[in-house]
Amino acid sequence: MLAIGRNARAAAAVLANTPAPAKVAALRAAAAALRARAGDIQAANDRDVAAARGRGLAEPLVERLTLTPARIEAMARGLEDIADLPDPVGTVIAEWTRPNGLRIQRVRVPLGVIGIIYESRPNVTADAGGLCLKSGNAAVLRGGSESFHSSRAIAGCLAEGLRTAGLPEACVQLVPTTDRAAVGHMLTMREHIDVIVPRGGKSLIQRIADESRIPVIKHLDGNCHVYVAAGADPDKARKVVLNAKMRRTSICGAAETLLVDRAVAATLLPVLVKDLLDAGCAVRGDADARAADPRVTPVTPEDWDTEYLDAVIACGVVDGVDAAIDHVNRHGSHHTDAIVTEDAAEAERFLQRVDSGIVLWNASTQFADGGEFGMGAEIGISTDKFHARGPVGAEQLTSYKYVVRGDGQTRP
Repeated sequence: MLAIGRNARAAAAVLANTPAPAKVAALRAAAAALRARAGDIQAANDRDVAAARGRGLAEPLVERLTLTPARIEAMARGLEDIADLPDPVGTVIAEWTRPNGLRIQRVRVPLGVIGIIYESRPNVTADAGGLCLKSGNAAVLRGGSESFHSSRAIAGCLAEGLRTAGLPEACVQLVPTTDRAAVGHMLTMREHIDVIVPRGGKSLIQRIADESRIPVIKHLDGNCHVYVAAGADPDKARKVVLNAKMRRTSICGAAETLLVDRAVAATLLPVLVKDLLDAGCAVRGDADARAADPRVTPVTPEDWDTEYLDAVIACGVVDGVDAAIDHVNRHGSHHTDAIVTEDAAEAERFLQRVDSGIVLWNASTQFADGGEFGMGAEIGISTDKFHARGPVGAEQLTSYKYVVRGDGQTRP
């Protein structure tokens, strides 16, 4: 681990001063390698999936682990999208001149070496490696044991891209062991790693937040809400709710709680609940939700605070937008929350007062990722308030420094 850290630090010094065209060339070559080696990546993933099922891994986690030809192609396109983004390094954020003639600029610079610790989603290998490369940071990737073979195959494509562009392969390194002790070592490597970014379940992220001696950019979980307000268009509400929950239940942007305004509960709640139940989603509801459909089971206090990552949703009725805001801020994880309404004032109240990294109006919570925001990809959705919040893309993986140019000025 220390050797990996030393190599990463040396690579970061090179990468921080690498011209943008070389980074773009590496990303495009890595995307080409993903396509060329798609069969090998799929075979490695099949091996991981079979082992996971053999160990009895929960099906939602298996789904997160699984790669398909379409998902491999999406990884390749994601690297190309990152390549097409403006290079954040060297961007002048602000500049001004002081009365004494000093010219001051605030300029974007890389963070340095970023350690990414993640669990079962192998596409994080490509997304994280690509974003770190674009932002001039070296990456130390520690994937989960479930995706070990998949991640190795993908990391090999990133290495090929770096070689093609004449950059050190140590710019993106995958920790070559499934030993959990490697995580403990990473969390203490302050001389070699500048920032830790965890992606995974709540227990992993909480452990890293508690034990890390290195700054952490994190999200604990994705307990996301959809609030169907009094001014909702029924057709929009049905489309948004069903997509937010059921498009892909295993991602952190999947809706886990549905709230419906009492003013429209009599007309909208039955159809919304029926749509979910008919699509195979278990609904755990309050008395109003249970009255809307006999298939709804009772909700418990714990359900309001649960990230299911499965075809399960908590459902309840609230008395107006302020009650909805209070519920979301109390029970949510400050990740992603949406309101469905045609009332602009009602929407703005929700958007301004819900304390989450992403808030949406008349749109599915499943848009909560950097790819859909035009950021190419994202390492994660930060629920922190310092440094980065919401999708963490290339720009969020930079800091800044002040460049001051003078002409012999001295301070009186």
